[in-house]
Order: sequence, then structure tokens, then C-alpha cells
Amino acid sequence: MCETCGCTITPGNAHMHGDQNAGHGAVINVLQDLLAANDQVAVHNREHFDEHGVLAINLMSSPGAGKTALLEATIVALRDRYRIAVIEGDLETDNDAARIRAHGVPAIQITTGTACHLDAHLVHRALHDLPLAGLDLLFIENVGNLVCPASFDLGQHRNVTLLSVTEGDDKPAKYPVIFRASDLVVLSKADLLDVLEDFDPARAAAALRALGRDTPMIRTAARRTPAMGPWLDWLEQELAAWRPAVWTPRSQIGAAVGV
Repeated sequence: MCETCGCTITPGNAHMHGDQNAGHGAVINVLQDLLAANDQVAVHNREHFDEHGVLAINLMSSPGAGKTALLEATIVALRDRYRIAVIEGDLETDNDAARIRAHGVPAIQITTGTACHLDAHLVHRALHDLPLAGLDLLFIENVGNLVCPASFDLGQHRNVTLLSVTEGDDKPAKYPVIFRASDLVVLSKADLLDVLEDFDPARAAAALRALGRDTPMIRTAARRTPAMGPWLDWLEQELAAWRPAVWTPRSQIGAAVGV
């Protein structure tokens, strides 16, 4: 996170930003205050998700790694079994949200302007336009960036980072913060491995292990030859493991108190 480029300031927290001409020490204090306020809102967001039994997943990657394509294929595979919604983050346009809505699920587009990440305030605003009570899974597609998104808690329950085979197998070593924060790494566009001799999944896995976390890595191909099994299995396992621990359906609450 840069202290001078302004990436910490988003449309969601700009009202909290003080004098932009303040000295270096004052700028650091402002940034610390913004991050603290962000974390408070993130806790509030997570409470909303827990209350409604919605598993929130933050999708991160560099631009073009295939986040939206993965979501489209996921929706097609799971929409008959789970209720899904998506929050899309981009600097401009609602192109990705339109792609998601075309599959019949709610999608809220957040345009961040110059900010290269989402923050908890922006997500909180979007939640007012989503039917949380009718959802099982909420995907938050963060702005394409392998740096800043890792520093901002949105209230999500899981972090998933995509690593496209077109990017290079050294990305976990070059961008350790975001990969270290990940609960799952998705090796996307794996159908191209046969024609990309310079990407070695074993090297990528070794770089990931070198970060000191036993983060699983799975392969997907969401386009020409869909191969989604490991990803869909992971989602269902996470939902099954997480939901009973945090959420009691209102019908059961009513029965317990004799309503």
C-alpha cells in the first residue's frame, strides 16, 4: 500500500480524509485512521453475512487472470443448487457486472475511480442493494491488482487468489502478501499449459509453499474446455463447514423459543 499515490483513499472513505497538504507524519496518522475505520466496517459487514448465512468470498488477481470467467462458469454450474450474488470492483465501466447479470444473478458494480482496490465502506454500500436474506454465496470480485487488495479487510470469510498460467510461475514469490493472505490459490486457464512451456505448476507451488503457509492450489479452465471440479468441490466444502458454525436459520430460532 502506497502512502503517496492515494490508493488508500476510495469513494467509500474519502469523506474521512483530512488535509491533503498535511506533513508526512500527519499523512501516516490519516492512513492509520482510515485502515482502522475500514476494519471496523469490515467487522460490521461480516456480521451481516453471518446473520444471513451468506459465505462471502473475496476474489483477487492481476487484471485478466479470469476472475469474471470463473464466476460465470461457477454460476452456470451451481445456480440450481445455491443462491449466488456478485459484487464487482473496477476503476470504470460496468462490463463485468453486465456479464454476471446475463446469467440471471444479482450483480452490483462498484467503480472506484482511481482507487486500485475495494474497501469495506464500498462493500457496505453495495450490501444495501443485495438481498442477503435470499443468498448462499456472495462473491466479491476485487479490482485487478496483486498488491493493495490484500491490505483491506472487506468482511469476507475467505480469500481466493487466481494465478493465471499466462502470468508466470514466480508470482507468489514476487507478490507474497496477497498469496500469503489466500485461503486458496486457483491456477486459472490451465488448459493453456500445453502451449506455455515457461510456466511450471511445480515451481508455482514451491514458491507458494516457501511463504510458510500450506495453502492449497487447484487448477481450473473456465472457457474452451471447462474443468471446474476441484473449484466447485472446494466451494461446497467451505460452505458446508462454515455455515453450521456461525448461522442458525430463523425457523430453528423460532422453534427453539416456542414461536
